[in-house]
Amino acid sequence: MNAKKIDKFATGILYTIAGIVVLILIMLLGFIILRGVPQLSWSFLTSPSNAFSAGGGIGIQLFNSLYLLILTMLISLPIALGASIYLNEYAKPGMITNTVRTMIEILSSLPSVVVGLFGFLLFVVQFKLSFSIVSGALALTVFNLPLLTRSIEEALKAISNDQRNGGLALGISKWETVTKIILPAAVPSIVSGLILSAGRVFGEAAALIYTAGQSAPALNFGNWNPFDIDSPLNPMRPAETLAVHIWKINSEGIMPDAAAVSAGSAAVLIIVVLLFNLSARWLGRTLYRHLTAS
Repeated sequence: MNAKKIDKFATGILYTIAGIVVLILIMLLGFIILRGVPQLSWSFLTSPSNAFSAGGGIGIQLFNSLYLLILTMLISLPIALGASIYLNEYAKPGMITNTVRTMIEILSSLPSVVVGLFGFLLFVVQFKLSFSIVSGALALTVFNLPLLTRSIEEALKAISNDQRNGGLALGISKWETVTKIILPAAVPSIVSGLILSAGRVFGEAAALIYTAGQSAPALNFGNWNPFDIDSPLNPMRPAETLAVHIWKINSEGIMPDAAAVSAGSAAVLIIVVLLFNLSARWLGRTLYRHLTAS
């Protein structure tokens, strides 16, 4: 067999494998969406859930998921960004830097249920934050921080050293070089990392079962005082998220339309993640054009 035939054969195998992966993804997404979309309605998306009777919705769970996502990213993004800048731009190669990177790798490989139990013991029990949005956000920060730190660090590494040397040659400080040249150039890759980590956070369930809780108390969406117990913005209330709601329905749901609610909830989860991905990619391109004047 000559080299050309071997090349065609190997290329065909690679295309076949890629096609199988894409086909599996399309079948999975198609099954979830086609099964769940017929259950969707405005009432389903906005009304509270029912534990025993049919006709409940996911309004509170959907809000809780978005609220937890925002709080988690607000906590984890500054920490991850600062750690990435230090590791890539300031840290000198050595035992301490290697140890930090090893610890990040170890943290990124922890199962989410282990992170949830850690959050339960530390935030819920030791810090006495109880089952709350704050406990869930802190646990998700521990869960999300290693992946986000590595993705931002890789985005910074991808920027050519010529840009760093050019900034220093102009007489500006290293900090100004990082903030005015390196970070704007890395924005698209950083946003891609945010997309991946945000999707991971939005669909997380195991870590939140032990920290944010499995209940969704009634909320007054006309009261936006974060210190009131029935306010949606109260960070100290328990908050069942959409992913936890899906798990709970499939494990112990007793409402007559449990299968329909589960299918609709799964479809919403997938659609929201897809919309978030598309919106974030558009935002990344827009920010890149604005910050680099291109």
